[in-house]
Amino acid sequence: MPNELYQVDAFSAQPFAGNPAAVCFAEETSDARWMQKVAAEMNLSETAFLWPLEDGYSLRWFTPAAEVNLCGHATLASAHVLYETKRLPPEAQAHFHTHSGLLTASWNEGWIELNFPALPPQPVEAPPALLEALGLTQEPLFTGFDGEDYLVVVDGEAAVRALQPDFDALTAVKSRGVSVTSRADGPDFDFVSRFFAPWVGVNEDPVTGSAHCCLGPYWARELGKESLVAYQASSRGGVLQVRPSGDRVILRGQAVTVLAGQLLA
Repeated sequence: MPNELYQVDAFSAQPFAGNPAAVCFAEETSDARWMQKVAAEMNLSETAFLWPLEDGYSLRWFTPAAEVNLCGHATLASAHVLYETKRLPPEAQAHFHTHSGLLTASWNEGWIELNFPALPPQPVEAPPALLEALGLTQEPLFTGFDGEDYLVVVDGEAAVRALQPDFDALTAVKSRGVSVTSRADGPDFDFVSRFFAPWVGVNEDPVTGSAHCCLGPYWARELGKESLVAYQASSRGGVLQVRPSGDRVILRGQAVTVLAGQLLA
């Protein structure tokens, strides 16, 4: 039986920007090896697989190379498809059962709000191989680790945008990914970032919701703000609204469907 398949540009109100994710409606009995093959076929940074449960949906995320425990943009894309296809009415909250516990999403006047765990970074000494592989030309202002990803804070938006990492060298450092971030130069955003994850087959992720579970708490503390507007400065770019709340982070973003079809294999 064919599986419904969508491609959604997440954290963008316009097509061909933000971060594309595939959303596949699967069966509860779907094999992880099959899901991994589908994700490799889609060749996007993430493919989300959904199937209904009595109290929501099971949700799993795969890169072209590996399953991951948390993904923001593919969760946003999944919620967007549920609302767009009217599987959920706009007043209903989406419940996702994941490897990171229960995640929720809500529709709010054209924006989708995700309720994710906060992952504040703990200060660490950055491995020299990490900084060298990133190609930094300055000493970081701060380096931290949230249990899976490194956070590297630099001085100036230009330094973030100019990075040209050595991705082969990055894989020598044990991690899922690394965010490099700075305060934004202009008034439209509070901070900018880029995210690199060659360890899971994604050299640079266009817009990374899960990274903002770490970035949000860090910048809220540094800037003394309860709500922040973030820009991920990849070639596609994407905007997120971020509000840390205790041990949770509320991420707000928009999304647009660019492809809908059937998976026949």
